Amino acid sequence: MSDLKYTRNIGIMAHIDAGKTTTTERILFYTGKNYKLGETHEGSATMDWMVQEQERGITITSAATTVYWDWNGNHYKYNIIDTPGHVDFTVEVERSLRVLDGAIAIFCAVGGVEPQSETVWRQADKYGVPRIAFINKMDRAGADFFSVVGQIKERLGANPIPIEIPIGQEDLYKGVVNLISNKALIWDEESNGSKFYEVPMPEDLKDIVAEYRQKLIEGVAEENDALLEKFFDNPDSITEEEIIAEIRKATLAMKIVPVMCGSAFKNKGVQSLLDAVAAFLPAPSDLKAIEGVNPKSEKLESRAIDVKAPFSAIAFKIATDPYVGRLCFFRVYSGSLESGSYVYNANTGRKERISRIMQMHSNKQNPLDKIEAGDIGAAVGFKEIKTGNTLCDEKNPIILESMKFPDPVISIAVEPLTQAEMDKLTNALAKLAEEDPTFQFKTDEVSGQTIISGMGELHLDIIIDRLRREFNVEVNQGRPEVAYKEAITTTVRHHEIYKKQTGGKGKFADILFEIGPADEGVVGLQFVNEVKGGNIPKEYFPAIEKGFKEAMQNGVLAGYPMDSMKVTVLDGSFHPVDSDSLSFEVCAKIGYKAACRKAAPVLLEPIMKLEVLTPDTYVGDVTGDLNRRRGMLENISAKVGVQAVHAKVPLERMFGYVTSLRTITSGRANSTMEFSHYAEVSKDQQEAILKSKFNY
Repeated sequence: MSDLKYTRNIGIMAHIDAGKTTTTERILFYTGKNYKLGETHEGSATMDWMVQEQERGITITSAATTVYWDWNGNHYKYNIIDTPGHVDFTVEVERSLRVLDGAIAIFCAVGGVEPQSETVWRQADKYGVPRIAFINKMDRAGADFFSVVGQIKERLGANPIPIEIPIGQEDLYKGVVNLISNKALIWDEESNGSKFYEVPMPEDLKDIVAEYRQKLIEGVAEENDALLEKFFDNPDSITEEEIIAEIRKATLAMKIVPVMCGSAFKNKGVQSLLDAVAAFLPAPSDLKAIEGVNPKSEKLESRAIDVKAPFSAIAFKIATDPYVGRLCFFRVYSGSLESGSYVYNANTGRKERISRIMQMHSNKQNPLDKIEAGDIGAAVGFKEIKTGNTLCDEKNPIILESMKFPDPVISIAVEPLTQAEMDKLTNALAKLAEEDPTFQFKTDEVSGQTIISGMGELHLDIIIDRLRREFNVEVNQGRPEVAYKEAITTTVRHHEIYKKQTGGKGKFADILFEIGPADEGVVGLQFVNEVKGGNIPKEYFPAIEKGFKEAMQNGVLAGYPMDSMKVTVLDGSFHPVDSDSLSFEVCAKIGYKAACRKAAPVLLEPIMKLEVLTPDTYVGDVTGDLNRRRGMLENISAKVGVQAVHAKVPLERMFGYVTSLRTITSGRANSTMEFSHYAEVSKDQQEAILKSKFNY
């Protein structure tokens, strides 16, 4: 446990282009992991190791690495995960945050809080991850430190407390005043920022530093009466150690977010950020014991984050490596695991042999003999482990809380160039679907085509590119299609009798049920059993539930899946000889189809949240174009030199939007789009969709 307090499991999260990967590259450089600086725009970033990432200058897959840093006379170990900023790869952020203890949220000093910043912030809130904010790109034109601090407070509902004040902004940005030590620091450009010097505090900053230092001490001393008293009597008598201890306490309790600033690209501010990770973010030993369910007793149990406790870990990512095969990234919560030993997969009930354990550095692996509580590693040699599975000690089984992933919103049909490559395509898609829970594929029953589905056009673009490069499968692709869903809007009662006599033992099942919309907030099947007096034996109810659950995969209007519904079984009957589980399952499926047709079925379409940043001149053209796309304008707000147009628009009208936006704004506007919710389509729209689906 003494070593655990010097470990930090952290993620780097932000909106696209805020500078996550550049910041990570600087961390690798200053911690001595890399000897030269990797640059995203040159395609030389260590953490962006995929060809597609290097070509496009974006992060697609989260990459893990381990670095070491000395602070306050102690040697710290940082397990770092660099996550993507693009909304199409939001699954990578979700699964990383599930297993991390702390995070660095990076904001662009010009763009401020952008749409994807809000998404990742909400994900971090969901998993209770304390974070530090780093306002990057302070050297860019339009940089405004205090404006971004204000946005973090207003838009994210956080309590940002600056612990640094910038010295200069834009071209004049040179360094920071550290509010804890009350010292001004400037970075040396010749040594790529490796050296930094203490300088006298600039006169024009003295008042603002005094004001923010007071806010900092008041903010962190609220919980500590002795410190508050000291502050009012003699503020100078408070030591740096006392301030750091209180900031740490408030950060871990998620009452405050310490805010720092710098320019990763210009090599300024990254070492202070590394110090802050050690000072303010949690060690595994700071966390509460993790809770889970014992699959045998179905009771809640907890595991102390301790090497001596029984082994438990969660698999948060499966990846395919060309040299070592399938890799399973996992976070160990308790106990330890040796290379070559067996683990128990509590979700499948099977034992798995872990032939080798690795510590990851981007796409390279360093073998380990053993991994212990609080650490993150990768395993090789397993047969069947999926994202979210709990690995544990067979004698002490436990299932830890898994992760929920959003459903795909866009689909396209793909086919191999030759029929001979069909098996190759299916195997490749199965591997990609195993890696990425938001990517799905199926064979369309009507057309026989292979349909792949994902989170956006870019997501599917990357999948097709990977099919070509990694699996040597060339495919033809169809037009992108929206992943619609179906819903029923009224509750109806239905009586279904399934009877089959073929000579010998027949089939018989009889159910009376009500079917309608699920209660608010319920996703999936809400199944209620109200049968009295044993009219249907209780052993048949799992089969009835299974029948309805499977039937929901195909709606009655156009075969789109149904997201949620409520089924209440009221009565029924059975035959002592002819009834069996399968009869009741089939009866439920037939009853579902007949009842849903009477329950006013409707189509639902995905609605996207869109933000367009455009110069003032083009606001009218942009809003006019969005109206034509059935968009609902929400508001228009001013940002530095541009207007931000916020709208909700149906995905069906947004294919190829980036190209048409460039055309109407002469290439000067850009947009970000993420999934918002599903909404009912209008009657005319429904007619048009069904016509095109069935070509009538």
